[in-house]
Amino acid sequence: MASSTKMPNNIILLLLLFLCLSSSFTTSFSAHVCDPDRYKKLSLDMKNFPFCDISQPYAVRVKSLVNSMTTPEKVAQLGNNADGVPRLGLPKYNWWSEALHGVSNVGGGSYFDSQVPGATSFPTPITTTSSFNELLWKNIGQAISTEARAMYNMNHAGLTFWSPNINVVRDPRWGRILETPGEDPYTVGRYAVNFVRGMQDLIGNETSKDPNTRSLKVSTCCKHYAAYDLDSWSTSGSLATDRLHFNSDVTEQDMVETFQRPFEVCVKEGDVSSVMCSYNSVNGIPACADPRLMKGTFRDEWNLHGYIVSDCDSIETMVDDLQWMNDEPENAVAQVMRAGLDLDCMTFYQKYLGNTLAKGLIKEKDMDRALMNNYMVLMRLGYFDNFPEFANLGKADICSQANINLALDAAKQGIVLLKNNKTQKSFLPLDPVQFKGKTIAVVGPHANATKVMIGNYAGVPCRYVSPKDGIAKYANVQYQMGCADVMCRNGSLIWPAVRAARTADATVIVVGLDETIEREGLDRENMELPGYQLQFITQVAHVASGPVVVVILSAGPVNILSLQQNPDIDSILWAGYPGQEGGQAIADVIFGQYNPAGRLPVTWYPPEYVWQLPMTSMQFRPIQSLGYPGRTYKFYSGPSIYPFGYGLSYTQFQYTVVNSTSSIDKQLGTIQHCYTLEYTKSGAAAPPCNAAIVDDLQCVDGDLNIVVNVKNTGQIDGDNVVMVYSQAPAGIAGVPIKKVVGFQKVFVKAGATQTVTFSMNSCESLSIVTESAYVALPAGQHTIIVGTDGSADTVIRTPLKVNINKQGS
Repeated sequence: MASSTKMPNNIILLLLLFLCLSSSFTTSFSAHVCDPDRYKKLSLDMKNFPFCDISQPYAVRVKSLVNSMTTPEKVAQLGNNADGVPRLGLPKYNWWSEALHGVSNVGGGSYFDSQVPGATSFPTPITTTSSFNELLWKNIGQAISTEARAMYNMNHAGLTFWSPNINVVRDPRWGRILETPGEDPYTVGRYAVNFVRGMQDLIGNETSKDPNTRSLKVSTCCKHYAAYDLDSWSTSGSLATDRLHFNSDVTEQDMVETFQRPFEVCVKEGDVSSVMCSYNSVNGIPACADPRLMKGTFRDEWNLHGYIVSDCDSIETMVDDLQWMNDEPENAVAQVMRAGLDLDCMTFYQKYLGNTLAKGLIKEKDMDRALMNNYMVLMRLGYFDNFPEFANLGKADICSQANINLALDAAKQGIVLLKNNKTQKSFLPLDPVQFKGKTIAVVGPHANATKVMIGNYAGVPCRYVSPKDGIAKYANVQYQMGCADVMCRNGSLIWPAVRAARTADATVIVVGLDETIEREGLDRENMELPGYQLQFITQVAHVASGPVVVVILSAGPVNILSLQQNPDIDSILWAGYPGQEGGQAIADVIFGQYNPAGRLPVTWYPPEYVWQLPMTSMQFRPIQSLGYPGRTYKFYSGPSIYPFGYGLSYTQFQYTVVNSTSSIDKQLGTIQHCYTLEYTKSGAAAPPCNAAIVDDLQCVDGDLNIVVNVKNTGQIDGDNVVMVYSQAPAGIAGVPIKKVVGFQKVFVKAGATQTVTFSMNSCESLSIVTESAYVALPAGQHTIIVGTDGSADTVIRTPLKVNINKQGS
């Protein structure tokens, strides 16, 4: 257009508006690559590219795509920001999106703007896990994946999401507890299976004769493998270390029993389409460079149908931080590629693979294998082809009322009632009728929490409902911060909160931690409430004229033993990090609109626990010579503030075992042998055949059954989590105190009884992991435990005899 030509301002504005509207409705390459119209716009003929021939199997198409690339083009696709190949019509793709508890904008593969201003932010996994509700976990995955697909259609998200985090919580100081499903490997595994299935599965296509070609709604990634649960601990002294330099010195027994178990079930039962290796070394070898841990386990042993990606900059970490074997970049790249790493988060592959190949350190077919693993997943996601079942998803499917309601329900189910002092007249729940028009003092650094509630790896939520706003729906709120922030170092703000509590009809004190205390890259030094929080709570509670409720936002445990024992405090709730609807969930629980049923997914140790062992000690079993007390409920036998699985209710439940398997017989063949176990001197007499290796036995689902009646003996309807543990025969050295083998959540009306049936595999539920890392089934008198020590439930112990016979004996 010539410079002398002018256009009226109104026409310019109309054109700009048209361009904006047009761009807002564009989708990512018509939502799939192999669209003839798209190729036509690129001045390319799609018929010239066999990888777009839908009549061919995925494997043939992927091989054609990879073989069509030049070596530099192959290299350019092996970072999370894949460059694409314009001459093939292959667009750029960012593999890195996150969806830990809602679609996130971490990684750049997904983003928010005026067109998509936010997505539903569910509670963080540690809170969701405390519901012990497998259906809820799956429903959340389904809701997140629907929003993710809608955002993909709107060119605001990818299809590959690097979630969930399924590392077992080994130490209460770990900064990433909020991202995880807790300390029990069985529970973590069940969370992984349900979340992954919810995210990935197309209804009606949950299984396939060829899992490598099974269609996926979105792709998920179980991370971080392996023995990763230390971020940055002890800033001074000889023990100071961080995840970029740490070598996890782990026994094979602990690897099989704990660290690897959730990943095994995530791959085998969840059919996850991606796994991520971690920064740390395992027994001296960087996790991403260990072929035994990587392709030897994921592919050869567990049969992964997907790709393996590094944690971001893990290869660079090997060179610069771990300095493993003093490798040059090309050597490190060769090590991880030969170990089975298919995709590098960041750019190390893209920078150095060309030189690595030129030096003869790898074969080009190694790159081809990695690319085929990656693009096979994109094929299964419909990245290349049209998936009509998702074509109509759009903005109306993001932040829908149904998803907001689900986020609220998840937050309520995740809240744990830690104390409810019924010896006094004032305890929860508060009566919403009686409190209508009355005043509640809502005080504390988290009383008006918003962003704190959604934790990390979060995107932009649909909205926030803070605790004070949630409570304001039931009563008049008098809000005072009490503390300027979570560190609570300014005592001058305490007195306005004290005055508010003195005249209010009830007081809710909302305290705890946040990401300045616990997060990725930051472990805790202790388990204390920060700053003057404890003094603040004590002073407010002492002068309060009505019921006092303390609400704690945290992931890891905090030392509230004095609050548990303080008669001025009537009730304590733990809400974790409850997501965007957290404030409403807290209010609904306080006012009895939901009867809390959450159970703690981690042990709350006494404060001295952290001084008995360093975070760098990896062993779970106690070490008496060093004074190490053992880790998690499975091996720690000392006192606790609250045990794993603890959680109260507004009502009472009574368990009755109405039927259970009393004995199980297993037969060994003539060429199979009994396994000899080590027994303690004080143990019971060992049976003639101590145990059998599980791989030598015929193991079937449903050969171990237990039927439990759950009676609500109180006056309030409520949910109850029935937890089942197994305990190995007495006297076997080194076995867990007990281990979770099943759980179910059941709703029981006041005065009513519900029947809960558990049908399990005896080889899985009763087995132990020996010191030499065999999975063995011990013979003898096992015990099935129903209920959780320390909770309001009655604990029932049921004997179960296992007989192992050798053929011919």
